[in-house]
Amino acid sequence: MKNNKLVIISALIIAVLVVLWQSIYIVNETQQVIITQFGKPIGNAITEAGLHFKTPFIQKANYFEKRYMEWDGDPNQIPTKDKKFIFVDTYARWRISDPLQFFKRLTNERGAQSRLDDILDGETRDYIANHNLEEAVRSGNRSPLPAGEISELLGDSLPKITVGRRKIQEMIRKSANAQTKDLGIEVLDFRFKRINYVKEVRQQVYERMKSERYRIADKFKSEGQGEASRINGEKERELKIIQSEAFKKAEEIKGKADAIAAAIYADAYNKTPQSRDLYGFLKSMEVFKQTLDSTTTIILSTRSSLYKYLNKMK
Repeated sequence: MKNNKLVIISALIIAVLVVLWQSIYIVNETQQVIITQFGKPIGNAITEAGLHFKTPFIQKANYFEKRYMEWDGDPNQIPTKDKKFIFVDTYARWRISDPLQFFKRLTNERGAQSRLDDILDGETRDYIANHNLEEAVRSGNRSPLPAGEISELLGDSLPKITVGRRKIQEMIRKSANAQTKDLGIEVLDFRFKRINYVKEVRQQVYERMKSERYRIADKFKSEGQGEASRINGEKERELKIIQSEAFKKAEEIKGKADAIAAAIYADAYNKTPQSRDLYGFLKSMEVFKQTLDSTTTIILSTRSSLYKYLNKMK
């Protein structure tokens, strides 16, 4: 009898523990729960963290993520409006905004990821195909920094943007949300991770970019050469002006010096007969020095002033 009572009590305790285990469920800060009864959801979503109760055995707690989740798209080859084939790699952040609707329509997060693949990839393809490549790459019309004419050249080579990358991303996000609202999903952010040309046309694009920069470089080279020629011309003209002014000044100084020297010579010559003889002798010696060397032979008249001084030297 005692053994039977122990078995019954143990069985009751185990049954109570099992019932409690099936009745209690815990929700942490990162989770939200939908309670289903025989597979059908009942009541609203449980979003508050803590200890909660449900009917054991016939009700089930279905857990969903409350935090933001990541969607990473597959790179796709998409033609732009201007017929350029590019690879577009995208990513997004999303969350479960309505757990009850999410459970009814998608059941779990794997189904949500698959549905987002269809929606976001489709919207990306549509919006890229309706805009030129520059619109998907650039967010606005950038003005080059002021640096002379180069800013004008670079500005002319940049196509004007009317929509831009940022607006296209936002349009894709809003269009996707219009489709996911009924799924209990909200797309919080959408971005182009990478945009690139396909391999077949990438080299052609690089060559076109290089030719454009070469054109700008050639323009600056030609303008620089023209400016250099102008500067050199002005330099030569100023140099000739300076040289002519210097030559004129030097001749004026020389003339003044010669006049002063002539006056000194004349004054010394007229002072005494001896000074006149000394002057004549010195001038004769200067003539000898300038005209005669060891190989020179001259014939002088006896009446020559040079002969007179040579005769006196005997």
